[in-house]
Amino acid sequence: MKYAILGDIHSNWEALTAVLADAERRGVTDYACVGDVVGYNADPAACLEAVRERTALTVRGNHDHYCSNSEDLDGFHPLAADVVAWTRGQLSEEQVAYLHGLPYSRTVRGFTLVHSTLDAPERWGYVYDKLEAEANFNYQRTAVCFFGHTHVPLAFERAAEIDGGPYATVRVQLGRRYFINVGSVGQPRDGDPRAAYATYDMASGMVELHRVAYDIGAAQQKIRDAGLPARLAVRLAAGS
Repeated sequence: MKYAILGDIHSNWEALTAVLADAERRGVTDYACVGDVVGYNADPAACLEAVRERTALTVRGNHDHYCSNSEDLDGFHPLAADVVAWTRGQLSEEQVAYLHGLPYSRTVRGFTLVHSTLDAPERWGYVYDKLEAEANFNYQRTAVCFFGHTHVPLAFERAAEIDGGPYATVRVQLGRRYFINVGSVGQPRDGDPRAAYATYDMASGMVELHRVAYDIGAAQQKIRDAGLPARLAVRLAAGS
């Protein structure tokens, strides 16, 4: 069984379709998603349906959360709040109900999915370093947990001590635990504008990060045509 682990798709249809085609070429058999299917870009409904059609096991991201209820957005960054308000108007009642019903975390065939952290997933905390990862390991009950939220692919390993940083591959070893950020499909923030996702080959225990080129210009034009903040289009090309 070989999983494609997607995260932070953020309504970017061009990036998602490129990633799905790449995953198919790599022989992926199943799909999972660490949340934030919607938000920021211009195709929330189409991206949500593509994820659901593949029966991808998904958890709730902060954008999924706020786009599927009427909570006040005072605590949100103004740019993100504008897009959440717009996205709410693009989704059907049934799609909103689906997002609203997503769990904060879930275990899938021996690994875990969460958008932010397992210690307090509803608080949407960020993990960039070993100290921040340490709190998660105290709540992690499976060998591997995949997460997102920062849009930066990082892998943390807990053995005698915690180590971690950027990665290309990770081989899961017995007796160790791994907390792995799969990067962002729809809005990378690590300086590389290509879409990011990971595969997990459960037979070999190999996790591999993949980068996929896509039509950024088309995604940018859709943002402009929708009247969304221009900065969103600019940052796609910068990977920031």
